[in-house]
Amino acid sequence: MPKFNLPRIMLAAPASGCGKTTVTCALLQWMIRRGMSVSAFKCGPDYIDPMFHSQIIGAQCRNLDLFFTGEDTVRYLFQRNCAGNEIAVIEGVMGYYDGIGVSTQASSYALAKALQTPVILVINARGMALSAAAQIKGYVEFRGDSQIKGVIINNISQTVFSELKEQITKETGIEVLGYVPKMADCALQSRHLGLVTAQEVKDLKEKLDCLADQLEKTVDIPRLLEIARTAQEISYSEPFAPQTIEEPPVNIGVAKDRAFCFYYEDNLQLLRDLGARIITFSPLEDPKIPQDLDGLLLGGGYPELYACQLSENQGMLSSIKSAIESGMPTIAECGGFMYLHRCLQTSDGAVYPMADVIKENSYPKEKLGRFGYITLTAQKDNLLCNKGEQLAAHEFHYWDSTDPGHSFTAQKPQREICWDCAYTTDYFYGGYPHLYFYSNPDTARCFLKKAREYQLKNREMRKQNG
Repeated sequence: MPKFNLPRIMLAAPASGCGKTTVTCALLQWMIRRGMSVSAFKCGPDYIDPMFHSQIIGAQCRNLDLFFTGEDTVRYLFQRNCAGNEIAVIEGVMGYYDGIGVSTQASSYALAKALQTPVILVINARGMALSAAAQIKGYVEFRGDSQIKGVIINNISQTVFSELKEQITKETGIEVLGYVPKMADCALQSRHLGLVTAQEVKDLKEKLDCLADQLEKTVDIPRLLEIARTAQEISYSEPFAPQTIEEPPVNIGVAKDRAFCFYYEDNLQLLRDLGARIITFSPLEDPKIPQDLDGLLLGGGYPELYACQLSENQGMLSSIKSAIESGMPTIAECGGFMYLHRCLQTSDGAVYPMADVIKENSYPKEKLGRFGYITLTAQKDNLLCNKGEQLAAHEFHYWDSTDPGHSFTAQKPQREICWDCAYTTDYFYGGYPHLYFYSNPDTARCFLKKAREYQLKNREMRKQNG
């Protein structure tokens, strides 16, 4: 079994909203400004934070998720995506020990253990003094193998920090690496799916430079890097045997713009590894889908924010509807699924015609209805799998459908909560659940097999037509 080692660090927190994304982005910016080659990762299924990491490091950040895959696959993906770099930075998710239900399964803690990664805990000390020491002590001692090696205090003044630092170390035995004061001008905004996308933050580069400057002044970054170098060696194995790639490659069109931006980069890379050529296009800007496509992937995003522009692009809507009705293999997740509805209603009540592939309407709700990790069980044979087979997925959306479909049953882990979802045929999947192909690589293989059949059918038709 191959072995791998690389300096690495995880930035985690007691809860969401403590500032771990801000500190992670500041650290990445600091590293890049000094010419360091760094790999960035996000624990869990989130799409938004990796966009910020990618904006900073100029390369794709990857997700690592222990609900979607086992430890060995996570270690394989980690080492693969670290290739050629000198350090890795992992951002945790939610509270450090928060996993599925009231367990540590799929938590930041579980990932740190699986990757043998030292952890720096980011504490929001707003409204606290010595109680911060109690909180830190609790996190360090809650599990004997906590992996926590240092602390950064957020939202604290220099005066309070200077009084508190020594006491925290005395009470907890954990190094305090520094602090970050309240920096309202550099705050990253929030929206219903979490942080706004990186492209939408005004003066992002200036904000990140300001944060990096502050981190350099008040955090012992050299010591943080020393801790990163204490990471232990890990072993891994490839999750499946290499495939023989047929020629020519199948062409998979991927909708990618401001409206459709939620993609797991490892999903796209797995499609490439299995013989696909990824061709991106914009449902907002392009007049129609690219020529000679053999399959379509319509990811999630914010179509509700661009509903008017999407609806006005009739050429694109028509070309997508025609392609799907011709049998082109298609995966449409969440926002992409909404785009294929008859109509999309926005939060102000306006209704916009869409692609009319799904003969239902998509509309806003006041709160999340179905969200979180789910296991999908197929109710019939379909594009992705056979009847009875299961896929790991997740849902997170404030929009719903007048009928979200009945091709799969979604089951919440550790809870007796389930619902029907998704539309499928032997060449189509459309639903609110987001898929992660490494949870079941056969899903990607089935999709590309249908794309190859579609390619060969069209090639034969062109021959017959001269």
